[in-house]
Amino acid sequence: MKTKFLLLTVLGLSLAAATQAAISAADAARLGADLTPLGGEKAGNADGSIPAWTGGLTTAPAGYTPGMHHPDPFKADPVLFTINAANADKYADKLSAGHLALLKAYPDYTMPVMATHRSASNPQRIYDATKEHATTAALTEGGNGLTGTVVGTPFPIPSTGLEVIWNHLTRYRGVAASRFISQAAPQRNGSYTLVDFDDEFLFNYVREGIQEKDLDNVLVYFKQAVAAPARLAGSILVVHETLDQVKEARRAWVYNTGQRRVRRAPNVSYDNPGTAADGMRTSDQFDMLNGAPDRYDWKLVGKKEMYVPYNSYKLHSDGLKYKDILKPLHINQDLTRYELHRVWVVDATLKSGTNHVYSRRTFYIDEDSWQILAVDQYDGRGQLWRVSEAHCINYYDAQVFWSTLEVHTDLIAGRYLAIGLDNEGKMYDFTLVRSPQDYTPATLRQEGVR
Repeated sequence: MKTKFLLLTVLGLSLAAATQAAISAADAARLGADLTPLGGEKAGNADGSIPAWTGGLTTAPAGYTPGMHHPDPFKADPVLFTINAANADKYADKLSAGHLALLKAYPDYTMPVMATHRSASNPQRIYDATKEHATTAALTEGGNGLTGTVVGTPFPIPSTGLEVIWNHLTRYRGVAASRFISQAAPQRNGSYTLVDFDDEFLFNYVREGIQEKDLDNVLVYFKQAVAAPARLAGSILVVHETLDQVKEARRAWVYNTGQRRVRRAPNVSYDNPGTAADGMRTSDQFDMLNGAPDRYDWKLVGKKEMYVPYNSYKLHSDGLKYKDILKPLHINQDLTRYELHRVWVVDATLKSGTNHVYSRRTFYIDEDSWQILAVDQYDGRGQLWRVSEAHCINYYDAQVFWSTLEVHTDLIAGRYLAIGLDNEGKMYDFTLVRSPQDYTPATLRQEGVR
């Protein structure tokens, strides 16, 4: 009897742990009512500087055809004011520690602020799935995985920092996409070498008709081929981004051109160096944050109004050359756009007994899309070290809100990394058709040609 009682008690505690994040039916009914379908506040703020969300961008502007770089629907907006080192104190309550540090470190660093447009949108099926699973979605034991959810945002009304982070990790970026992007880590004098990538994504979690049992613990399938420079060209990385990476580590393989062999790549995770990034970012900074959350404690600080990069269509334009963007010490800030938005603030501190080069990370996450827009990263001494920004647009041909350029600035080294440069290349293709069978080691062997 004692054994039976103990088993029942343990089972009950396990079930409670697995379902503690689920919200009530009454709360779920708020989605699409006073809340946006993904859980943001539908209403604007008190003074109108943040407008109400009315559906975001769902159609392309006149003149757009698929394959084009996306014309700026807000091109006519004037700059309302510019934040610089001289007036930063005036706006300090709406700036991150990272932005204040950048303004202090670089006297010519500016943040042009324009009218706020809540442009983020997703297809209706993402909204439907979010509402359907809002009352069943839960974190698995330890918060390292999900259950009771698929396709939609798992925690549209979050109660913990880890739930907000999972919303970012599972956010909609299309079903499959390809992109041809460049990366540069300029020296302090502005000189740089471009690294060109051919990326492919299959977002398994949001595939049409997918069921939780069909996921095979895979969140995303990813392939990255290096196209330039010549010394790196031909190497290919394939990743199965596992949903619970503590239960099963990320599956990764690399084709090495020198050896002409496919090998497991166990180090593509956590704080291992990012691909060809000159030590300027970690593996888990790709897409602002990826991978297992198990090394940090995640605190939900709350929601606040902040000036963040948003609707960065000017920076996305094919009328620019990379040399127009890449300048010494920081990118050309005249090409950026900042808006006032409500963001969730999550503070992550390194767990005792674990290790990572960042002892603390503070994330600023868009309430309308769950995209991480900015991150402050601290070193082992607790000193602010690196500041990251995601300059995002709504890819309105696919109703995807995603970055067009990520910038990671190292305040100590006085350098930065820009990844996602696409101005001189082909545009993202969200019509790509792929299946999990396209991301196997066997397929990788067939693609290795050098």
